Amino acid sequence: VIKCKAAVAWEAGKPLSLEEVEVAPPKAHEVRIKIVATAVCHTDAYTLSGADPEGCFPVILGHEGAGIVESVGEGVTKVKPGDTVIPLYIPQCGECKFCKNPKTNLCQKIRITQGKGLMPDGTSRFTCKGKQIYHFMGTSTFSEYTVVADISVAKIDAAAPLDKVCLLGCGISTGYGAAVNTAKVEPGSTCAVFGLGGVGLAVIMGCKIAGASRIIGIDLNKDKYAKAKDFGATECISPQDFKKPIQEVLVEMTDGGVDYSFECIGNVGVMRAALEACHKGWGVSVIVGVAAAGQEISTRPFQLVTGRTWKGTAFGGWKSVDNVPKLVTDYMSKKIKVDEFVTHTLPFDKINEAFELMHTGK
Repeated sequence: VIKCKAAVAWEAGKPLSLEEVEVAPPKAHEVRIKIVATAVCHTDAYTLSGADPEGCFPVILGHEGAGIVESVGEGVTKVKPGDTVIPLYIPQCGECKFCKNPKTNLCQKIRITQGKGLMPDGTSRFTCKGKQIYHFMGTSTFSEYTVVADISVAKIDAAAPLDKVCLLGCGISTGYGAAVNTAKVEPGSTCAVFGLGGVGLAVIMGCKIAGASRIIGIDLNKDKYAKAKDFGATECISPQDFKKPIQEVLVEMTDGGVDYSFECIGNVGVMRAALEACHKGWGVSVIVGVAAAGQEISTRPFQLVTGRTWKGTAFGGWKSVDNVPKLVTDYMSKKIKVDEFVTHTLPFDKINEAFELMHTGK
């Protein structure tokens, strides 16, 4: 058993608490990882807020991490102690019908136990002050050591800087893949990206790499426009600057609508606007943001009858074990940006400050 520091969420709506936790050794087909770097994501904040129907407490959050394998349980063949890895919140077992189907990346092998905050055998590897602590998204990167299923880990280039490539565990991969895998943006096309946070910037990067000729960024926070343009946005607009709905503005700006739109916020009203901003006959709108529990999307069916397509994406459609190492290689060879997404680097004990910076859009 390893004793180490972890940021524990004891209950919903309260700041994280830095505690000493015990991390049990990995069982069969499990891997214990020394986490070197982790990022914070709105999904962590969503669960911490209490709005997540799958949220269990007390829990160790975090799902954008990178580290070194410390030990492995019996039967683990893909990684060994000392390997550099990224934990994966969407695993890839290679055996279930989802993994065998090229149309999806949603491996279901450990979905039920992962959703309950437990390892595949139905137990936890974390304890603190004599209490069992739940796992989060199968990763729990807000701990100096964590245990994950062996199908939830990608071995990556040992030379990669872990304080950067940890971002490929969620946000950058999600936005980039939404553009290149889910939408399959084509050269010369026109795109609109709603929400210019980390995921939105990654979508812009994907649209640019795919050859889009016009990329319109949409956000209420104008402080985000300069960065969006650095990533490839050709122009940025705020819905507050117009008297009419933003979808009407976009349809007018683009002679009938955009070829591809992306919702990167998790707001069902914006999801509707993103679909309705698409061009009749061929426009495709991709939902990337995660809406709160119980919310529903709506539009007039005529929008779809007249040739628009509504899609969604999880982790950018990447088959995780196969593709995360390739994304790291693409970063190392400067095909995709990662460093530019990092605004602040803080010590682990300032994790609550990191959440505050995220909430204020900084």
